[in-house]
Amino acid sequence: MSRFPVKPFRFGVQLSVSPDRNHWVEQAKKIESLGYDIATMPDHFGDQLAPVPALQTILDSTTTLRASALVFDNDYKHPVVLAKELATMDVLSDGRVEIGLGAGWMISDYEQAGIQYDRPGIRIDRFIEGLHIIKSAMGEGPFSHDGEHYTITNYDGFPKAVQDPHPPIIIGGGGKRVLTIAAQQADIVGVNGSLHAGVIGPDAIATMTGEVISDKVALVADVAEASGRLEKIEMNIRTFFVSVTDDRAGQVAGMAQMIGVTESMIEESPFALIGSPDHMIETLQARREQYGFSYVIVGPDELEAFAPVVAALAGK
Repeated sequence: MSRFPVKPFRFGVQLSVSPDRNHWVEQAKKIESLGYDIATMPDHFGDQLAPVPALQTILDSTTTLRASALVFDNDYKHPVVLAKELATMDVLSDGRVEIGLGAGWMISDYEQAGIQYDRPGIRIDRFIEGLHIIKSAMGEGPFSHDGEHYTITNYDGFPKAVQDPHPPIIIGGGGKRVLTIAAQQADIVGVNGSLHAGVIGPDAIATMTGEVISDKVALVADVAEASGRLEKIEMNIRTFFVSVTDDRAGQVAGMAQMIGVTESMIEESPFALIGSPDHMIETLQARREQYGFSYVIVGPDELEAFAPVVAALAGK
C-alpha cells in the first residue's frame, strides 16, 4: 500500500516529432480536447523537435493544456538560460508550464554533440547546482552562487514565472541518489528504470519490474516522510508498453517476446498497460493504491484509443 496521499488522476501524452506545424498544432488541440492535462517532450539531439519552441507552439495552440519537457538535460543548457526560457514560457502561457529536469543519461547525445560525458556523480552534482540556480532565478530579487560547476553573480532573473514561487518541478530518476533529491526537492517525482548504461537496453528493462519499482517508491516515500514532504509530492510514471486491446493475453505474450522478458514481468510492471479500457481503469486505480502513481503519461500512438480511460479517471 502506498504511503502517499491519494491524488486525482491526470494524464499526459509524450510527443517528439511532426512533419509540419499544422500536424503539431492539431495534435496539441486533440490532446486538449480529449481531456489530457499535459503534453510532454523528451530532450535529445536525435529525431525530435527542439523542446522549447515546440512546447511554446503547443501552449500557443491551446488554452488549458499544460506543457513540459520530460525532462530537460541539465548539461545541454546553462541553468540561467533555461530558467529564463521557462519563465518566459510560463508568462506567455498564463502559467501552464511544468519544469522537468534531469542530470542527463543518453550517451549518444553527448558523443554526437562532443559534450563531455562525465561519470554519473559529476553529472548529478552539476544537476543539483542547476536546479538550485533555476529556483533562485525565479525567486525574488538577485542571488549569487559560487559552486564547483557554476558561478552566478548578483543575478536577478527576468521575467518571473506566473506560477509562484516557480512552476511545478518534476524530477525523474531511476537511481537512489536522484530519487532522493527528487523526494527532497521536486513537486512531482517520476520513477524510471535505471539508466546507468546510457542506453535503453536489458539493464534498464531489468529495473522496470514491479518488485524493483516498489523498492524505488518506498525509497521516495522514506525520504519524503523524513523531509516532511509526503503530502506535497505527486507520483508520476511514463508508461512505455501500452496497448488498448481486447486480446490482452496475446498482446502481453507478443510484447514479452519482442523485448525478451517473461510474460509475468509485463503483467506486473507499472510501465506496461495492456487491455481493454475497463481493465486499464482498474489497473491504474490499483497502481495508485499500491505505488501512488496518479500522473500517467502515454505515447502519441495511444492518444485516441486511451481517451476513454482519461474520460473515466481524469480529476478523480
